[in-house]
Amino acid sequence: MSSGPEQQHGPTPVARAPRHVAVVGAGMVGLATAWFLQEAGVHVTVYERDRVGAGASWGNAGWLTPGLTAPLPEPAVLRYGLRAVLSSRSPVYVPLRADRQLVRFLASFVAHSTARRWRRGMAAYVPLNERALEAFDVLAAGGVAAPTRRAGSFLACFGGERDARGLLTELEQIRAAGQKVDFHLVTGWRARALDPALTDRVNAVIQLHGQRYLDPPGFVRSLAEAVRVRGGEIVEGVDVVDVLPRAGGVSVVAGNGERQQHDVVVLATGALLGELATRFGVRQPVQAGRGYSFSVPVRQMPRGPLYFPKQRVACTPLGDRLRVAGMMEFRRPGDPLDPRRITAIVEAVRPLLTGVDLDERRDEWVGSRPCTPDGLPLIGATAAPGVFVAGGHGMWGIALGPLTGQLLAQAVLKGETPPELAPFDPLRT
Repeated sequence: MSSGPEQQHGPTPVARAPRHVAVVGAGMVGLATAWFLQEAGVHVTVYERDRVGAGASWGNAGWLTPGLTAPLPEPAVLRYGLRAVLSSRSPVYVPLRADRQLVRFLASFVAHSTARRWRRGMAAYVPLNERALEAFDVLAAGGVAAPTRRAGSFLACFGGERDARGLLTELEQIRAAGQKVDFHLVTGWRARALDPALTDRVNAVIQLHGQRYLDPPGFVRSLAEAVRVRGGEIVEGVDVVDVLPRAGGVSVVAGNGERQQHDVVVLATGALLGELATRFGVRQPVQAGRGYSFSVPVRQMPRGPLYFPKQRVACTPLGDRLRVAGMMEFRRPGDPLDPRRITAIVEAVRPLLTGVDLDERRDEWVGSRPCTPDGLPLIGATAAPGVFVAGGHGMWGIALGPLTGQLLAQAVLKGETPPELAPFDPLRT
């Protein structure tokens, strides 16, 4: 079916509902899309170049925090000086190298870091945030066994009340944009009394209510198992190198040359999204914003997630260990782990935590968050019939993955863009 200019920014109507859909990428977003397609009786095949959840879904903090989900480009970014971002100890790190694509991405990212554009982006997020947790409940009711945990205590921690003003202002702006967020400031000894893991270097906390968290690898494995139980195929260790729209369907081409025909394909390949999606009209670049994590033993587990905004470090209780995650560095996805970044996290939080053995680290990890310059994900139809994308969620792929899958499944099946997805058009410039 040919499409005129007026059809370029919406799903291309199909003659019949697809029966067999390929999903490329077995992270939270790809697997959730597959699961919700199965709800409508579609047979799905998920292709994964590595293993289930091996990308950014594996080692992140696991926060389900609609109260904090907002565009990454923000006015505060403009306060970082060049010297700061070039330091490997900085929470935001840009290694100095000749990379035109990265320079273009950063220039566009900075251009979007204005109050006006942040407000517009935040308005786009609000409808997703309102439904994000509900989508997890749908998965649970449908047989996904891994739990989400309610965070009775979710604390953003600061050295003093003055340091907390920036996040307080942002939370007030998030509320002003229409997002429901319940929070209050606690200072002095009362702040430290909220969690035994905090030292006397913490003199102010913002307590958020109504948030949740999960164990990312455990949840993604459970979601993958649910897809398999319902008849879906998950093919690991297969690198999809090309996607070829054809009359009546789409061919998926593997690195070994094998081709499989499907009615529709959904590209959910995280920070590598552009490798397959660019030639289908997706012009927004997707850059790896890499984050680090590790787990440590604790004498007494914190009562809930702890966030240190100034240091950009997040701590999440997972089983009998504490996951410590953070930092943002703009590097190529395949670059090796930089041990200096692990050291930077340790040095940043050591004065703030007690009873946490930061020297007994396990599972040191780096993963690539897929970031767009305007801070909004890419969700929906491309310019090619039968080819859809879902990616570019930045730090929010775990939190928004299930709802993304639910809404994108509607677009694939009905040939219509749900109104919540309109701001995330993959063909926007």
